[in-house]
Amino acid sequence: MKVAVLVFPGSNCDHDCAYTLQHLLGQSVEFIWHKESNLKGVDLVIIPGGFSYGDYLRAGALAQFSPIMREVEKFVKSGGWVIGICNGFQILVEAKLLPGILLRNPTLKFICQKVYLRVEQTNTPFTSLYMPSQVIQLPIAHGEGCYWADVPTLSELHRHRQIVFRYCTQQGEVTDSANPNGSLENIAGICNQERNVLGMMPHPERFAEGILGGEDGRQLFESLIQQMVK
Repeated sequence: MKVAVLVFPGSNCDHDCAYTLQHLLGQSVEFIWHKESNLKGVDLVIIPGGFSYGDYLRAGALAQFSPIMREVEKFVKSGGWVIGICNGFQILVEAKLLPGILLRNPTLKFICQKVYLRVEQTNTPFTSLYMPSQVIQLPIAHGEGCYWADVPTLSELHRHRQIVFRYCTQQGEVTDSANPNGSLENIAGICNQERNVLGMMPHPERFAEGILGGEDGRQLFESLIQQMVK
């Protein structure tokens, strides 16, 4: 599988994503600068975490206008796979490639901690190796991670089963106390209706090998590799 990791001014998780795909999972990875306009025939695009353009205006608001995002839009329409992680998720909603918005955490504080997630959908190329309702643990690190959508949009998310991850307790219960950032219905990650675009606030690349404290994020990338082999 050939993977593009996009790089914006302020990206800081690009090398984490590249390390996971290239060094842990043996895939071909290329960094693509945000001003380029060619995705070079890749199979997967990763929009990594960080603070693109310093999160000026709001997170992801400026990055959506980078030339490479026009290519990402075309890539998505052609069925290509895209993952937006943390700031990447924020960029995807700003670019209208995923519905809803991401607001500042209600505490107005940056949150950096490990959280539990319940896998809500396994019929996506990103989650096929997880079990339905499986509880996994991943880290979060964000100041604008509160997912919100209006009532019609939320209804569509439910109708098309687009809610992929929810914040939960270690036992898999979706509770207010398990919600670290006030996200609507504990939503931590969603996909588009076509199921080829995933946005999530937690960082799977930071929990992809034991030395980092956990490997629950590794299965996400392995799911894509397995789907590509098929």
